Parts: sequence; structure tokens; C-alpha cells
Amino acid sequence: MIALIALVNSERAAAGCGPLKEDAQLDRAAQGHSDDMARRGFFDHTNPDGADPGDRTTAAGYRWSTYGENIAKGQQTAQDVMDSWMKSPGHRANILNCSFKDIGVGMHPGAGGPWWTQNFGARG
Repeated sequence: MIALIALVNSERAAAGCGPLKEDAQLDRAAQGHSDDMARRGFFDHTNPDGADPGDRTTAAGYRWSTYGENIAKGQQTAQDVMDSWMKSPGHRANILNCSFKDIGVGMHPGAGGPWWTQNFGARG
């Protein structure tokens, strides 16, 4: 996932934003969501139990003042998923949001996937 974070930070640098640092709590939230989407067969920011990105970020122990999440499914490489996200206004806005300071990434491989999640945050 280091490659994906490097791609994010390259886009941020080009837009005048500071780099994001990888955060273990956000990594757990992101990986857990990717695993959950694959296991339970859904693709959404809100899981079947009603938990949203803020709930997952809080449950991972990250004390946020702001957060964001990008998800994707089917792209085979970090470059492929970044290209897809950068072509989507909402996903691009998260990647280039200068108020975010931290990032966590999760990817679940497998048939029908992979399932990708990026969680962004700034501590409160």
C-alpha cells in the first residue's frame, strides 16, 4: 500500500497540499472495510449494519476532527485505482483535501475484486 500512498502524495504535492502520513488506526479501518465489503458482498460507504466511515474511523481509535473515505472495486493495481479516483470529482476532492493529514489504505484481493478503501483524517 506504500505505492498507493506515494501516488496520493504525488497528486497532493502537485496541487499544493502537504503529504499525508500513514496512520495505523486508519489502516485498520480501511482494511476492515475492504475485507467486510468482500466478505458480505456489498459495495458502499455504509455497511449493511448502518456503520459509516466516521463510525469505522472512531471504532479504530482515531480521534478525528474531519474524515473522508474513497472506495473502489475491480482495479488491479495502485495506479489503476488512483487513475479511477482522480477522474471522479468526489474522490479527487478527498485526495486533494489539504485539511487531511493522515491516510490509511486497505485492499482485499480476490475474485470479483479487489476491493480498495482509503480513509483520510485529521485529528481533533
